[in-house]
Amino acid sequence: SHYLGTNFAKASGIKYQAQEGGEQFAHTTSWGVSTRLIGGIIMTHGDDDGLRIPPKLAPWQVVILPMLRGNDDDAALIEYCEGLRATLAGQHALGEPVRVLLDTKPGKPAQKRWDWVRKGAPVIVEVGGRDMENGVVTLIRRDDLWDMETGKLNSQAPTREIAGQTIPGVLGDIQQALFTEAAERRDANIATGIDGWDGVVEFFASNGKYPGWVEVQWAKPSGDALERVVEKLKDQKLTVRNVPRDATPADGTCIFTGEPAVERVYVARAY
Repeated sequence: SHYLGTNFAKASGIKYQAQEGGEQFAHTTSWGVSTRLIGGIIMTHGDDDGLRIPPKLAPWQVVILPMLRGNDDDAALIEYCEGLRATLAGQHALGEPVRVLLDTKPGKPAQKRWDWVRKGAPVIVEVGGRDMENGVVTLIRRDDLWDMETGKLNSQAPTREIAGQTIPGVLGDIQQALFTEAAERRDANIATGIDGWDGVVEFFASNGKYPGWVEVQWAKPSGDALERVVEKLKDQKLTVRNVPRDATPADGTCIFTGEPAVERVYVARAY
């Protein structure tokens, strides 16, 4: 139902240059994935300091920030940072060349750092004159921004060479850490083991405004039986949201019909 073929493209004049030459009408869909996926990233991975973009999706996976002072030392500092940028650009992370930006635009160093924190760059590398003298850089992971014990910014100071060697692996670690964090938060909001429709009603009545989801066993009813289930759910402002991909096989009865269950589904409220 979401595949529009070339109908919309013909009505709107949307064409592309075909490989074999000439123009062809584009095949389109109505999924609207752009804004929905952006919203999903923000809601899933964002925190109080802004975005946290998984490295696989980040436009720039590593941002290098030379702490420029507007004096004659800036050229040497930029050259030092360019060495790290070139090293990283020649490496791969998560199956692709590392996307690394050397940000030399004017601005206060602290403000530039927080601009990139808010934008969600996975790795931020700050380099000041003293760092250059000592052959090191300051490395900040966006997924691990704060030291929970001290409340201060969490950072490391590897040598430039070690940073060039290890940052690709760090990007993989960040990707996995964000996935694990999101999966654990999701799973913590899924109630299981609730038997019977009355238990479902009680769960949503007693768990506040955002109670999460309930996993129930489901017989995939159709026709009049399905209509009765829909009305039953509607009375509680609930819907069947989706079938979990890795669910345990059904082994009981459907809480709606009493028939043998064939799968498990999530029931929840839409907001």
